Parts: sequence; structure tokens; C-alpha cells
Amino acid sequence: MARWTMYSCGALSLLLLVVSVVLLLAHTFMDTVEGEVKKATVLKNGTEVFNDWVNPPPPIYMQFYFFNVTNPLEVLDGEKPVVDEIGPYTYREYRPKEDIEFLENGTEVSAVNPKTYIFEPDKSVGNPEVDLIRTVNIPIVTLLQITKNNKYFKYIKPIIDGVLKTYNEGVFLTRSVHELLWGYKDPVLSMVHTVVPDISEMFGLFYKMNATNDGTYVFLSGSKGYMDFTKIVEWKGKRNLMWWTSDTCNMINGTDGTSFHPLIDKDDIIYMFSSDLCRSVYAVYEASDSVKDIPVFRFTLPGKVFANVTVNPDNAGFCVPEGNCLPSGLLNVSACKQGAPIILSSPHFYQAEESVIASVVGMNPKKENHETFVDISPLTGMVIRAAKRMQINVYVTKIPEYEITQKIQTLYFPVMYLNEQSVLIDDESAGKLKSVLLEARVLANVPFLIMALGIIFGIVFVVLVCRPSRTRDEGTEEERGPLIRTS
Repeated sequence: MARWTMYSCGALSLLLLVVSVVLLLAHTFMDTVEGEVKKATVLKNGTEVFNDWVNPPPPIYMQFYFFNVTNPLEVLDGEKPVVDEIGPYTYREYRPKEDIEFLENGTEVSAVNPKTYIFEPDKSVGNPEVDLIRTVNIPIVTLLQITKNNKYFKYIKPIIDGVLKTYNEGVFLTRSVHELLWGYKDPVLSMVHTVVPDISEMFGLFYKMNATNDGTYVFLSGSKGYMDFTKIVEWKGKRNLMWWTSDTCNMINGTDGTSFHPLIDKDDIIYMFSSDLCRSVYAVYEASDSVKDIPVFRFTLPGKVFANVTVNPDNAGFCVPEGNCLPSGLLNVSACKQGAPIILSSPHFYQAEESVIASVVGMNPKKENHETFVDISPLTGMVIRAAKRMQINVYVTKIPEYEITQKIQTLYFPVMYLNEQSVLIDDESAGKLKSVLLEARVLANVPFLIMALGIIFGIVFVVLVCRPSRTRDEGTEEERGPLIRTS
């Protein structure tokens, strides 16, 4: 019986070890985990994946920081601007997808994504209705830029000069945070509106962007392949953009940044489309981390995304008009902002050329405060934490025909920057995700558990083999003892 037990342990140990090695080499259980994740990652009405896509779990906050100009007269005289950062003014952002419709037998889904902003006084530095900011007068600067190249300029200029004197308008103005964000009736635009009704008499950086959407999107559901999950294929009825000078730059690539395909690898390039940026961008793996005990990969925008063509020739298509390329770190979006001389960048000109940073006193770029990043669960593709950071600047330059600009330097003048931040995944969603990850981890580790059992049975086998040997040795010595004594 003992001998049978010994050989059984040996055979079972060998069998378990062989099975575990075969399973590891074949990736059987890991393939099972990945197969289940792929199968579940499809937009289907009523599923948890679909519900999370419609209402992303992490709470989102939009923080606005303004740059207050402290030396406006000196700037008009040709000196560098000196600015103080004031903020944040924080708003809770709600962005559920609406008007959802399944197309093409469920392979595509159309939806709009309205955003609503509710002010959060406890997370803000002051009252946006009361706090005043002195900044660039964007309507005036835009008007001067547009009219300087007009063929009827000699007739238009006296009118513009008269309007500026009548309303005492200049390159700078002072308005409340609320007015600058959500809109105010501009006297100069009101005058222009009477002649050109299509031009609104209201101006605000986020005018008509509260409780509204930016157009209809068409997303891939992922039913034809998990890599396509929630990719955008159409926006406002078009499959490509029309502002840039190359087909590559006009492509709509990636998701909207709130969800990604599962099974993300460190070598992956994550693409995102942003209507605020008027283009697609990409992020690359930077580091691994843990958020609420959930393993994440951090992806960030590399400097090449907004680099000058000398650094990244692929960005030539973003030079508008064609060949008019800006320094690294800047993006001219005037073509998609109704001609307004708007230049986008990272906050405090992070990753921009040193000359751009040095042109404004008060810029202090820091990676931890000013970079855009997204922390993703690599197994599920779920966004655990993210921050989209963008700065709005105005191109200001000397226009000899207008006296108020004759001494001013050419500047990319910082007005404000935003931090659209999904603070953290909420506890309930984190608990669900950790449960899924635990199940996946247990299933993926089955071969190792089998190997451990094989090792245990192997140890038992060795013990059983060695124990009878010692018993036989001891018995021989006892038998020899009496023979010696008898002699």
C-alpha cells in the first residue's frame, strides 16, 4: 500500500507539472480571459459596458485658470506682458451621450454629447460673477486682423477707428470671469452685427457651449473587432476634417478620450479626437502605476504632437495658411474658430520653445501640473483617471495702419487655460473593476496553481522514497548488533 501511494504521488506530480507547463506555453487560461474581455467589449444596449460609455463613471470637473495682465500700458509700448494666474474656477461637468441610434446592423452607433457645467464654489478661488480679469480684447484684435487684408480696407478703416474711439475700446479690456467664459454683449460686435447679421453681438470663450453639444458623432461598436471599440468614424456628417492642408492631418482618429479598447499594451499608440483642438492627437505609454489598487498604464502626449515641422515633418499639414508654421508647442486654430486669431498650446506653454515661454513674464511650465495624461486599466481599457489640459492664446502683432498696435510686440498672448479632469474613478465602479480583475487574475494563475500542486506532490514522493531507505539501514544495524555480542 505504501509503495502504491509513493508511485501515485510521483506520477501525479509529473502529470501536474507537465500539464501546467503545457498550459503556460499554450496561454490557454490567459487566452480565455482575453477572449471573455473581447466578447464583452461591444456597445450593446442594456449592457454594463454600454451604460458606462453613455455615462462615464469618474466624476469630471472643468477648472478654468485666467491670466490677469498687470502692465497693459507697457505692453502697448512694446514691453513684455506680465501676467498673474488666477484660478481655479471649477465647474462640475456632466456629459451623458444622448440621441443614441444603432446603425449598420449594430456595427456603428451615433450620438451627441451635450456638456453641462455647474459651478462648484467649494473647489474655486472666488466668485466668477464678481472677480474681474484684465486680458486681451479678443473681438477687437480679431476685427483688426480680419480687416487689414480686406480689399476695401481704406473704406473700412475710418469706420473701425470711429468705433474704437466711440466705445473707448482698445487692445485690452476688463470683464468678469463669468462674462469671459459664458458671454457678454460686445459693443463693437453689436455695431458689426447691424451690418453683418451672421456675426453675433455676443462674445465668450465658451459662449453657447453650456448645455449644448458639438455635433453628432458616429462611433464603431466593436462588434467587428475589439480594437475598433468606440472609435469615431464620423463627426457632423463628415468622415474627415477640412481645416488642415494635408489628408493625414484632416483624419479623424481614435475615440473621444472617455473609453478605449481593452487589452492595451505598452507599445500601443492611443489616438483621440478633440473638437476643442480641431484635430486628432495621440498619446504614448509613459509609466505603470496603481490607482485605488487598480493597475494602470499612464499615457501622455509626447512633445512631437505639437512640434514644429523641423522636429516633426508630419505636422506640416497643421501649418495654416500652408507654409505658415508656428514655433513648437503651438497650434493655429483660427481656421476652425471663425477666423479669430486663436492659438492653442499646453498650459504655461509646456513643451513649447523657450523663446515662446520667455516672451511672457509669469509663465512657469511644470510637467505635473500642465501635461495631458490618461491612466487606463490595460485589461479593460477603462479610464481610471485623466486630465485634458489646454491653453487659449491670442495672436497679437503690430498692424501699422492702426495706431493702438504700432509699438506692440508680436506675441502669443495667454488668456486662460483649462483642466478637464476626471478626478478618480468612483468607489462603486472601482469595486466592480477590482472584482473583474481579481477573477481574471485567479483564472490566469490556474497553471501556476497546478504547478504548485505538482511540486507539493513531488515533495511527498521524495519523502516517501527516502523514508523506507532509512528504515532498511537501521534494521541492518540492529541485526548486526547481536552477532557481535554472541562472539
